[in-house]
Amino acid sequence: MSTTYYVVLSFVANEEGDLIPEEPREAQSRGQAEAMARALKGQKAGVVAFSRTGDPNLGDFQPAVEIVRYGHVPDDLE
Repeated sequence: MSTTYYVVLSFVANEEGDLIPEEPREAQSRGQAEAMARALKGQKAGVVAFSRTGDPNLGDFQPAVEIVRYGHVPDDLE
């Protein structure tokens, strides 16, 4: 059974300027993920909201689909 997960991932910069991911936050919908990311955009070095669709029982997921991105976010989020 296919399920879509909506996730918001924020980043902080350490003293060297490296981006460090914080704990991912799950959202209930695309709209909620967008709103959560928008709320964090001024507080964090960067934030990205994305979705993943697949079957959690099989561990088979399609590539992530970016919803919004604010600030500094690593390009290699796979």
